[in-house]
Amino acid sequence: MLITIEPGVRLYIDVEGPALVPDGPRMREKPTLVLLHGGPGYDHSGFKPIFSRLADVAQIVYVDHRGHGRSDRRPPEEWTLDTFADDVVRLCDALGIAKPIVLGQSFGGFVAQRYLARHPAHPARVVLSSTSHHLGLERKVAAFTRLGGPEAGAAARTFWAAPSAATWAPYKQLCHPLYNTTPADPQARARTVFNEDILFASANGEQQTMQLLPGLAKVQCPVLVMAGAQDPVTPLEDAQEIAAAIPAPWGRLAVFDGAGHGAWRDMPEPAMAVLREFVASP
Repeated sequence: MLITIEPGVRLYIDVEGPALVPDGPRMREKPTLVLLHGGPGYDHSGFKPIFSRLADVAQIVYVDHRGHGRSDRRPPEEWTLDTFADDVVRLCDALGIAKPIVLGQSFGGFVAQRYLARHPAHPARVVLSSTSHHLGLERKVAAFTRLGGPEAGAAARTFWAAPSAATWAPYKQLCHPLYNTTPADPQARARTVFNEDILFASANGEQQTMQLLPGLAKVQCPVLVMAGAQDPVTPLEDAQEIAAAIPAPWGRLAVFDGAGHGAWRDMPEPAMAVLREFVASP
């Protein structure tokens, strides 16, 4: 469904599971888990169907970022991390969600980090999954070279240094297959609504100079940082630095040695077990 979050701006959301469930003589309220997808330019479909496994412990809200997926198209000047981060608050206000658990995957993790910096008292908990705090070009190039050889390293350098349709094609061919340790589901990619314009605008813009670590000093809630040790695009070192920047006692780092980008894609059982424990914690 499309939800109006401010005049003229509608986000596409899907809600899985009730917030209130019968529990003996009372109605028990489950926490609400808001999922921020990766990209930029992609949609929420990559969270389905695996996140249905958490529907017994949380109400799940899938959302397409402003201008993404099935959300209304918006002008490029609105494709900023500040806007996307503030949209989390706007969406929660529109839906009447207090103290959400927010999970940001990859680019969604950039948004979640900015959300923590701008609205530190808003969430109950946050998950930062397979994400980075900066471009980290040399780390990316080194990781892709290690996994795919010099051609993959060169494709990674060319794309991230100058994102465009021309540099995207070889990157997609040589680097995308290296994101994970298990083969990607081609049907899942076919289901994705993809907006290349947002990818190139964001990767050419804010991502070139962003540095999200300082904002993490404002954290006021538990934050789970999840990382795949074999992730070339948001390398493990980035996750370690993110976790180290979160003030005690709020940060926790979970590393999955056999996983790449999005640990649940390669190691679904252990990754979802960690998420379940974190989401269900009192």
